[in-house]
Amino acid sequence: MEADSVTFGLVVRFTVRLGAEAEFDALVKRTVALIRVQEPGTLIYNCHHVDGVDRQWIFYELYRDLAAFETHEQQEHVKRFLAEREPLLESKEVRFLKPGYTTVDLAE
Repeated sequence: MEADSVTFGLVVRFTVRLGAEAEFDALVKRTVALIRVQEPGTLIYNCHHVDGVDRQWIFYELYRDLAAFETHEQQEHVKRFLAEREPLLESKEVRFLKPGYTTVDLAE
C-alpha cells in the first residue's frame, strides 16, 4: 500500500429479530464467503456474535480505501445481503471510522 493511501473502515451493530437468528446467520455466512473470494479490496470483514446477547452481532469492516468500499457496495452479493437482511433486523447502528493504529501489515 502506498504511504498516502488511507484505509476506510466501519463498525455495524445489528440486533436480529427474535426467531430470525438462524436465517440471519445463514445469510451472513453466504455473503462472507463471496466477499472473501471476490473482493480483494476488502481487507477485513469480521462478523461477531456479542457474548451474552444472542441476537446481537458486530461487524468490523476494513477496506483498502474508499473506492474499495464503494466497489464492495456495488457487488450483487452485497446488494442481496442489504435487501435480505432488512426484514430480519430489529435495529442497526453504523459508525464510520477514522484511520488509527494497527498491528496488521496492510502493505500490498
